[in-house]
Amino acid sequence: MNKIEIPYGLLVGLALLLSALAGCRESQCPANDQAMRLISIKGHTLAVETAATVAERACGLSQRPRLAANHGMLFVFRGDQIREFWMKDTLIPLSIAYLDAEGRILNLHEMEPDDSEHRYRSSAPARYALETHRGWFRSKGIRVGDLVEFQLPPDLVID
Repeated sequence: MNKIEIPYGLLVGLALLLSALAGCRESQCPANDQAMRLISIKGHTLAVETAATVAERACGLSQRPRLAANHGMLFVFRGDQIREFWMKDTLIPLSIAYLDAEGRILNLHEMEPDDSEHRYRSSAPARYALETHRGWFRSKGIRVGDLVEFQLPPDLVID
């Protein structure tokens, strides 16, 4: 049997390439350049990223191994309609609140991580969706009908 020698530099290059390909799924999500925003619900503060483009909303919090305490993501849509989220490739157990155009909570769901089967639907046409750690809303006594207070920047691009 012939022995094949592979130069060390080529082995290192192949290892780096394989490592990059293994992380490819994560790199498909665009960097969210939106600054963290503080929102308030019944005196409780939550620091949120804003997902306002199709690509940002598609990625959401998927593929993230953790989420800091009192942090979340605010999904912003152009208009009001029935919304539906799922947890495919989302590793963190989350709660979701669907909000109307004024920021009133329409309904809440507790979501299971990495569940590609179950769909979590808004009970009425929603303009926003707010995700944070599972149980956060309940632990703060936040309920349907409560107002989420936030301001979006005037130059926010929503598509």
